[in-house]
Amino acid sequence: MSGAALRLIRCRRLSTAGPPGVKKVLQWKNLKRFAKVTGAVVLGGCLFITYEVEALDKAVTIDTRAILKEKYKSYIYLRPTPSDEKENVTAGLTHKARRELHKAARRFLELSSRLLLQSLDEHFSHVDADPHEVALWVLLKRTQSANKAVRLQAIQELAQNHHWHDYQYQTAAQVIDQRTAVGLARTPKVDLRFFLRTPALPDLEDGFSAEDGLRQLLGSLPQSEVDKCVQYFTSLALRESTQSLAAQRGGLWCFGGNGLPYAQSLTSVPSEKVESFCLQALVQHSKVQSHCDHIVANGGLQLLQRVYQLRKDSLKIQRNIVRIIGNLALNESVHQAITQSGWVSVLAEMMQSPHVMQASHAARALANLDRETVKEKYQDGVYILHPQTRGNQPIKADVLFIHGILGAAFKTWRQKDRIIIEGEKEPESTDDYTECWPKSWLAADCPNLRVLSVEYDSHLSDWMAKCPAENQRKSLAYRSRELLKKLKLAGVGERPVVWVAHSMGGLLVKKMLLDASEDPDMHGLLKNTKGIMFYSVPHHGTFMAEYSVNVRYLLFPSIEVRELCKDSPALRNLNENFLNMAKEKEIKVLSFAETLPTNIGPMIKILVVPTQSANLGIGELIEVDVDHLNICKPEKKDSFLYKRSLQFIQEALQSYISH
Repeated sequence: MSGAALRLIRCRRLSTAGPPGVKKVLQWKNLKRFAKVTGAVVLGGCLFITYEVEALDKAVTIDTRAILKEKYKSYIYLRPTPSDEKENVTAGLTHKARRELHKAARRFLELSSRLLLQSLDEHFSHVDADPHEVALWVLLKRTQSANKAVRLQAIQELAQNHHWHDYQYQTAAQVIDQRTAVGLARTPKVDLRFFLRTPALPDLEDGFSAEDGLRQLLGSLPQSEVDKCVQYFTSLALRESTQSLAAQRGGLWCFGGNGLPYAQSLTSVPSEKVESFCLQALVQHSKVQSHCDHIVANGGLQLLQRVYQLRKDSLKIQRNIVRIIGNLALNESVHQAITQSGWVSVLAEMMQSPHVMQASHAARALANLDRETVKEKYQDGVYILHPQTRGNQPIKADVLFIHGILGAAFKTWRQKDRIIIEGEKEPESTDDYTECWPKSWLAADCPNLRVLSVEYDSHLSDWMAKCPAENQRKSLAYRSRELLKKLKLAGVGERPVVWVAHSMGGLLVKKMLLDASEDPDMHGLLKNTKGIMFYSVPHHGTFMAEYSVNVRYLLFPSIEVRELCKDSPALRNLNENFLNMAKEKEIKVLSFAETLPTNIGPMIKILVVPTQSANLGIGELIEVDVDHLNICKPEKKDSFLYKRSLQFIQEALQSYISH
């Protein structure tokens, strides 16, 4: 008020100082002009401030998807920027903008981490993010739920959603824990981007090879609590060098069922051969529970990872390594170490291998790691052919495959080999050929069965035996006790069972069931045995055993072969006792008999198991025009041999697997 009054007095004084009316007009014009300028400045300032506030609001309230994409593409996994892009002005501005986005992304990542530790419902309603982004975090949160059913469903949904972006897979790979990673690895056709890459291994010292590392690891393992064969293999692997192996006479060292041939004329042995020899010694050590901690503590997991990456072209070495991992996984105390060493991603990749043996070894290792859905433990030599992954199909019964002399868990049960006659065209496609018909055909026809294949070492002669001490103990009785322990851990006997056996494997099945009848802990196995299928099983012995005795210069008979001598007392007692038990328990039996001789050497053919010996005395006996090796190898899926085998299994388990 006082200011306005002073201005009015001053204006009046000025108006009386000059010509009348002139100064007054000038003053009002100045005031009008001043008001216009001041108003324009105020209005412009308000508009400018409003614009800046809006711009700032847009800069701060960023689209969450942009933050996520930039964060996961650049912040978590840094990717190099081409040099020509850096020289570009626009690219330079983009680079600066990204740096600002990265700052916001870091803050968002911190908030996300806190968010995962709290309830989702009260937070996600306030998050400005695409529902597609939120779904990933919701599923990741659910994998940590205290409810097992919720966890399993979340893992299944994670794996089944194939529309995730690359950065989202990378996000999940860093967030998921050990339990979730194993579950994803055991999910059919899982995307391998869910798994972190194998950790980088340190460089080896100069002059120090993977072979040296294997020898050093073997030397660090204790020799206590191991049988004579393990001691023998370890000392042999440590003693032999690359040069001395080449000079070794005899040419054939059998180890783990596969020979290692070394020509006497060689001056050196490839490192791959020596590594294979050492790995098979480690397989034996990994069967000893007290040695597993020593293997892990001495860097065995990292060393095996190095050899695995080095020998990616050797399926045999990879199988032996995964076999060791599967043995180690029987001990839950080392599960975390196995996961941290990057083995889950390796096993997940191996599970998708087109090779049945590779996939089955990986399936066994992952099943031993999966304590969330698998209560059974699969020891060395027990392989899951179906189901190898998690699934919603309930398992209602078991089918066990037991091979015979010189057989194996996979090769015995392959489809019949295709022989191309000269002049004929080769088949256009081999896609329909299977390396293991129980896995490919039986699993498809009976998806609610668990199909297992058991492997044990058997030899025609002592000359081919792996360990000198082994020949004194690997009798039918010893193998029966050994396999019963393994099968009990695998849960065999808790469900209805059908046995499928070839050759000596059938004798082993009969011995196991007789032993189970005398063991109160194994009564469930005998009670749940609903059927047995025999492929050319020498119930009354075979001339092959006598033949090998008479030509010792070709075959020095092992215990297994000596036990197969025609009409031997041991076989007679075994057969009589089993017949009485099978009749009492009303076990269904189907027997197949060969009618063609088998080539066992140059110009030597013999009917290994005559029809009279293949006839158990109960059940149906079917003669098939094949030799001893092909009696268990159907020519194709619609062949009589497979269709009749499938029919028997379905009939024996009809009341259990019918819908």
